[in-house]
Parts: sequence; C-alpha cells; structure tokens
Amino acid sequence: MNDSASGDRLAIAHTESSLGWGGQEIRTLTEAAGFIGRGHRVTLYAAPGSRIAAEAPRFGVPVAVLPIGGKRPAGVRSLVAALRRHPVDVVNAHSSTDAWLAALACAWLARTRRAAPVLVRTRHVSIPVPRDYATRWLYRTATERVVTTGAALREQLIRDNGLDAARVDSVPTGIDTATFAPLSRAAARRELGLPDAAPLAGIVATLRSWKGHRYLVDAMPLLRRRDARLVIVGDGPQRAALEAQVGRLGLGERVLFAGQRTDVARWLAALDVFVLPSYANEGVPQALLQAMLAAIPCVTTDAGAIPEIARHGETARIVPREDATALAAAIDAVLDDPVASAAIAERARAFVLPRFGIDIMLDRMETVFRTALAARKAIRPS
Repeated sequence: MNDSASGDRLAIAHTESSLGWGGQEIRTLTEAAGFIGRGHRVTLYAAPGSRIAAEAPRFGVPVAVLPIGGKRPAGVRSLVAALRRHPVDVVNAHSSTDAWLAALACAWLARTRRAAPVLVRTRHVSIPVPRDYATRWLYRTATERVVTTGAALREQLIRDNGLDAARVDSVPTGIDTATFAPLSRAAARRELGLPDAAPLAGIVATLRSWKGHRYLVDAMPLLRRRDARLVIVGDGPQRAALEAQVGRLGLGERVLFAGQRTDVARWLAALDVFVLPSYANEGVPQALLQAMLAAIPCVTTDAGAIPEIARHGETARIVPREDATALAAAIDAVLDDPVASAAIAERARAFVLPRFGIDIMLDRMETVFRTALAARKAIRPS
C-alpha cells in the first residue's frame, strides 16, 4: 500500500474521458478541489481537447492530458505509465470509456506489483448499464465500489445489474451553500441588465436533448403571461436546434441565450421560476439543488433521482415529462401565486441546506475510498 494510505492522507487519481462540460465534470473538479483542500494528493487524467482539462486550473486541480478519449490500447498504456510514475491509492473513474481503461490499467498493475490502486466507479447518470459478461467483470470484479449520484440510480444498478448492495453507495453532489444563498432579485437583474418587471423563467443546464429545453421553449407561447421571458444559461450540442426553434416560434424577443456562465448564482437570483424539464438520465441535478438553495421556486419532472429532492407541492411543482402544456400550466401557477410559491421555495431550501453541502459529499466520498482500500487490503494483505 502507498504511504499515504497508511496515514490520514490519500492519493487519488480521477479519470475523465468526456470532452463535454456539465454537472458531471463540475462535480469531479469540485470533489477533487475539496480533497486537495483537506490535504490529500489528487490528480486528474483527462482526454486531449476536453473542457475539464481546460477548467481544472481554475479549480486548483493538477491535470495531465492522456490519450483516454477512446477505448484503445494506448489509453491503457498511458494510464499504466502515469500510475507507475505517480502511484495512488484510489482511481476514481467517471465515464464509460475511462472506466474501462482504468480497470484494465489497475488489473495490469495488480499483476506486476503488490500495491495496485483500487478502482471506484462514479456513475452520474441513470442510463442503463449493459448486462453482458464484460460489463459484469467491470462492475463486479474490476471495480471495488460503485458510487451513484442518487439513491434511484443505486437501486437501478442493484435491481437491473445484480450488483451487491453493500458495494454500491449513493453520494449526491455537494453544493457550495454560501455561494447559492438567497440574493436580491432586483440587484441581480440590474447587474445582469435584465428587465425589472417582466416575469422571468430560466434554466441552467448543458444544452443536451434529455434536459428537455425544447419543451420549455414550446411552453413559452402557451403561458398566460405573454410578457414572461425565458433565460437559457448553458451551452451544448442542442444550441443551434434550440435557436432555430425559438426563431420558428417567433420568440426571439422573449428568449435569451446567456451561454456558459461562471456567475450562475446571480442568474438564478434574477429568476421568478427555475425550470428543469429533464426526461431522462438524471441523478440529483446540481442546478436544481442550487436553485433550491437560492430559494427560487422550481418546476421540474420525476426523471432519474429528481424525486429525492423535488416533492410536488412541498419543495417544487412536478409535471409529466415531455409535456409542454403541463409545463406552461405549472409556470403560470408559480407566477400567479407568488406567496405560495415562495413558501414552497423556502421549504425546498430548508430541506436541501442540511443535506447537500460540499463537506457532506467529501465526508461520504472519503468513507467510500477508505472502505474500498480496507476491503482490498483484507483480500490482499500487505
């Protein structure tokens, strides 16, 4: 075992083959930065041209670019070489491609030296996992523990893939509760140059199909409040399609594409209602947690692990998936009754605040890592 595992400090390598940017990548960097702040040694291995590699310095996370963007032997060899140069206790893999490469690299190291790292696989989305022989090896043999970002995802793996419940942990993403505290709506709109009086709905999410932006755009002409506007914060592969949809519907004056932003808290503070109409693949979404912490009334669906924080009439308004008419009715309901909506938003904040802070996530992930190391040591004592 590495020296760091024998004391309080851990040596951790995160792997990420994704080129995109969204909640998964932000969670990975936030977690890595948090562990560095606690005195652990952390490195990120990312694919060439990836956004996460470019953003890592902003989070204070050391990063090395390796050819891990595809399932090729070069990726395995590069990881083996990197882990030999800089031995770690734990490898935490985040996407399918890098999970396979990391599993093969850890297996190779286990054959050639005694103190190979343990592999932890974090699953951020609820996309079904294949049930073929190779994938069973990946999840049941090569991986010491599996982490999901919501209890629903954990239950799915146990039920559909037969994983041992004792080896699967649900650790939702932690949010900086100070950054996303309630702020002045008027001040936020003034700073962002947004209209003072018009009702403002908004979404903060990567522009991916399953986030449901197109249903939110379709809902805009159906609103009773014709002066209501929509702010779309984020970027992604669906931007051109959404801009074309806005044009077809004649909504150019009512929809603002704000692009990728680092000042998300101010954009949330400017909203009258936050909307997340996802219809698939969700864990516990970071943006929904952020909006709830900011005490913004929320409209969303029951996709993935969203029901773990969004309860209809208590902490949010829940609508059917892929239903623009229901979405419009829920937004109208929030705008029509600001007092009741504010009460729901305050209950949401009170529910999320003690449960979803960054320190809670870090504590739970550290337990996962140390449990994985203890299990491996019990099987292969030093």
